[in-house]
Amino acid sequence: MIYVSELWHFSEQPPAFRVLKPWWDVFTDILSFIMILIAVSGCTVQVMDDRMYCLPQRSPTCPLTMNHDTAECCNSSSISPTASDLESKGVDNNLDLMQYKFIHKICYQTSLHWFPKVFPYMVLMQTIIFIVCSNFWFKFPESSSKIEHFVSILGKCFESPWTTRALSEVSGEHLEDKEASPGDINLVNSQSVSSTQSKIVMDKPAAGSVLDKKECEQAKALFERIKKFRLHVEESNLLSKTYIRQTIMKVFMFIFIIVSNGALVPKISIIITCNVDIQDMTGYKFFCCIHNMAGVFIKLSYFYLFIVVICGAICLYTTYWLFHRSLKEYSFDYVRKETGVNDIPDVRNDFAFLLHMMDQYDQLYSKRFAIFLSEVTENKLRQLNLNHVWSVEKLRRRLQTNASGRLELQLIMLPGLPDALFELAELQAIKMELINNVTIPAAIEQLEELKELSLYQCSLRVDTAALPFLKANLKVLRVWFVGAHELPYWLYVLRNLEELHLIGSLRPSASRIITLESLQELRCLKTLLLKSNVTKIPQAIVDVSSHLQRLYVHNDGTKLVTLNSLKKMVSLSELELVHCDLECIPYAIFSLVNLQSLDLRENKLASIEGIVSFQHLPKFTCLKLWHNSIAQIPEHIKKLVNLERLFFSFNKIEVLPVNLFCCSKLLYLDLSHNDISFIPPEIRFLQNLQYLSVTSNKITTVPDELFLCRKLNTLKLGNNALSVLSSKISDLDMLTCLELKGNHLVALPSELGSCPLLKRCGLLVEYALFETLPLDVREKMTSE
Repeated sequence: MIYVSELWHFSEQPPAFRVLKPWWDVFTDILSFIMILIAVSGCTVQVMDDRMYCLPQRSPTCPLTMNHDTAECCNSSSISPTASDLESKGVDNNLDLMQYKFIHKICYQTSLHWFPKVFPYMVLMQTIIFIVCSNFWFKFPESSSKIEHFVSILGKCFESPWTTRALSEVSGEHLEDKEASPGDINLVNSQSVSSTQSKIVMDKPAAGSVLDKKECEQAKALFERIKKFRLHVEESNLLSKTYIRQTIMKVFMFIFIIVSNGALVPKISIIITCNVDIQDMTGYKFFCCIHNMAGVFIKLSYFYLFIVVICGAICLYTTYWLFHRSLKEYSFDYVRKETGVNDIPDVRNDFAFLLHMMDQYDQLYSKRFAIFLSEVTENKLRQLNLNHVWSVEKLRRRLQTNASGRLELQLIMLPGLPDALFELAELQAIKMELINNVTIPAAIEQLEELKELSLYQCSLRVDTAALPFLKANLKVLRVWFVGAHELPYWLYVLRNLEELHLIGSLRPSASRIITLESLQELRCLKTLLLKSNVTKIPQAIVDVSSHLQRLYVHNDGTKLVTLNSLKKMVSLSELELVHCDLECIPYAIFSLVNLQSLDLRENKLASIEGIVSFQHLPKFTCLKLWHNSIAQIPEHIKKLVNLERLFFSFNKIEVLPVNLFCCSKLLYLDLSHNDISFIPPEIRFLQNLQYLSVTSNKITTVPDELFLCRKLNTLKLGNNALSVLSSKISDLDMLTCLELKGNHLVALPSELGSCPLLKRCGLLVEYALFETLPLDVREKMTSE
């Protein structure tokens, strides 16, 4: 019996694996145990008493039944040869005990068929093979790893105390008493369930109870683990193929046992005739023998064949089940109907096969396990966890003032929006980054001060009840997107929106251009920034052209070809066409009578002769032509008499025309990063000039006339070839910033001390050069 228990222990799987053993495998295991008992019983009997007893006989055949003739035939005295015959041969007519033992052994080895000798061992070997075939998919390395992982996940879904509470929180499912059946309680462990575990499953969570932080983290990890396992097992059909192969192997084993044993069982005989040529030793040639265990083996063999037939019928049914049903797909329709969770996905391949096998054990497992495949329930659990982490106090500590002067909260890579967010009544702006599959709830109505929303690669949905609030209150919307399909549909109905920033690609391929939908509903829109790669102004922008005041198009190097639609934007006051691969100033711009500022940086402008047309724009005051390839400023720039701000930095300008200084209203002039070597003395005409930058040029001297521009507060002369700075710099009473770094200056004029507003922080020079100033000047400039 010790060997039986060890063999049975080999065939037995961990208790948790029983969920993947359908009724036919369980029944087969029971029959396999009976087959082992048959084999062990036969082996035990054969070892204890497996003998043949032989008697001499007269004829070469022995009767099949024991009767009077048989006794007479097998009686040693009745068949003894005559004394004279024995005496002539010198042989005693009485066989001794040792001769009989010898005859028994000889006849056992020569006359008994081999099948009765090995019958118990054959049964044992066949049973072991049958057991191995029945449990092969639990032992095969590739399949066993998936099974162990699946069973482990299944156990986590049921055995921990937080599971029932999590299901109640995320799906609203309340366990009924009828669900607390033994199949629900004894879920993974085959041992008896303790009263504590029963109470965990039976008790309903208290009303309004929530999961603590640790339980939320466990649930979150479980959802992630199930998601990864699903992706892993749905890629192949290894488990189903392995199980089908082992079932087919069992069918072949069944056929082999029936055929072979059915043919060999008749070879087991009780009465056996033994013909041995040892007459010289015993005086007899024929013996009639009886096999003691033949009767027992016959009964065991027929009983064994009966068990095998039952196993064979079960194998045939299993084969029919495997090929008759579609096991590559598993539908959760009944679970969706019972639980009301409609987003539980159907599964396929090995994952589907595992669930089909589990259903043969108990369908309750699939029902409870399916909840953890739902994104809706996962999001609700994430929300619970999120609320534990992000409290009102923590969110309030992260508030800061943004560039627009509004109180802003940044939320980065969160699984959702914490409920505490909607308790920050003072919040004016929200910036979300990399937050996906989140719905803005109706609770956003509590943020009465909210005016600005920034979305960086976020896919947000808006609750129907929250949309009216956004329509009425939102003033600024910034959206960073990868493709036009990521643009939120609700942005097109924000009728009170005043400022819209759209940053992302609107053209995924050269063969197809995706444009924006109509922005006609945005009747209050004043500012629109489009940072994309379009080849023409989208129709959506034209739809709001009548009231649009500021348009910024940053095109990432894509050539902007069609610009005629700009003529319709008569209300534009600011226009930026940045990095649009423009080679000349578009003529459509000269029709914008309300235009005040134009920015054409990072284009390919080489000639700007057309700027003379800006004289017809009465409100035009700012021209930004930086980061281009302009080599010459045209003489007729003097006609732009209203120009106040002019940017020519990062070009190829070598000579400054005198007519440039006829723009007497210039307040800001940036000529940095060019090839200018000389500043004309006519610069004195710019009496309103407040900012002048000629950094990174080739200037060797600064004319004294520059210091007649008494309103200068910023003068940048860095990275030039200056060797001396005129003492007349003291005439700049309003100077607050002076940059001199990167020149050939040996000393600074002490007259810098006469610039009352110039401090050390505003004087950008090398430390050694600063030390050349008199001590009193340095102390004055460093004092607050």
